[in-house]
Amino acid sequence: MSEDHPLNLTVHALPSLEQARAAQEQQDPEVLHRRTRGGRWRMLAVLAICAAPVIASYFTYYVVRPEGRRNYGELIDPQRPLPAVEVLSIKADGQPGAPVDLRSLRGQWLFISVAGGDCDATCERHLYLQRQLRETLGREKDRVDRVWLVSDAQPVRSALLPALHDATVLRVAPEALASWLKPSPGQQLSDQFYLVDPLGNWMMRFPPGSDNEAAGKIKRDLDRVLRASSSWDTEGRP
Repeated sequence: MSEDHPLNLTVHALPSLEQARAAQEQQDPEVLHRRTRGGRWRMLAVLAICAAPVIASYFTYYVVRPEGRRNYGELIDPQRPLPAVEVLSIKADGQPGAPVDLRSLRGQWLFISVAGGDCDATCERHLYLQRQLRETLGREKDRVDRVWLVSDAQPVRSALLPALHDATVLRVAPEALASWLKPSPGQQLSDQFYLVDPLGNWMMRFPPGSDNEAAGKIKRDLDRVLRASSSWDTEGRP
């Protein structure tokens, strides 16, 4: 039977800083250079991998910007609040009604068209499209008022009255309109639709056009703003 012997432990001291530096200086300078350069490239590669998602998101949002994120309507910046202007309401039979403050329309989304009382073919298409688009909003339609701002002193044609029974029709002085709503460059006020939010701010105008393609794009914008405001906006005025 072998005798037990005490376990011998050997402790190796770490080299001092001066010894490590001297050993490094004895190595081939070219090898050291390649190692240093390789380490820097690896560090840059790691940083690039970490930053890639952020760079990609910025590039996608600001450069590529997917089509699904675009509004068809043009956002108004800064937004313009409803002016303190007294306008004349027009009753269902086409006769003049009581004067009202334009700001009293606050509390609902306002889908607005502008035209003279004689209402040409473009005006008729706009009034038809306003009604149809509001109906397509389904249960959300009661959050939207369709508004026709009559921009002159011409009486409203009687043939239009049946289609206006659930619309808000107001006669507004041209100068009052010009100080508030603005068409796109090269367009007339009557060429476009305008959208006002429930706080009374004009916040969007839509490009000219009243065909099916334009109607579909306007509908998408209306759906978006109604969905985005659903947490704080309800149907009816407070």
